[in-house]
Amino acid sequence: MKISRGVSIFLLCLSAFMVFEWIMLATNLGSGPRRSTAFYVVHGVLVGVNVILALALAAIGWRGWRGSRR
Repeated sequence: MKISRGVSIFLLCLSAFMVFEWIMLATNLGSGPRRSTAFYVVHGVLVGVNVILALALAAIGWRGWRGSRR
């Protein structure tokens, strides 16, 4: 399946936003009030999963970007 250049740009921008958003959430959680360990574990898993999803979207977007130049 061929991805258009516009969709590739969208995926790359979306992945950059996701990484920025979730890293900011993680730093804000670390500097906020003290909470239970379960709270940090759950949010740590959420951050990790979403950063991995962002990297997968970036890889798809990058491959689509390179493929559309040919």
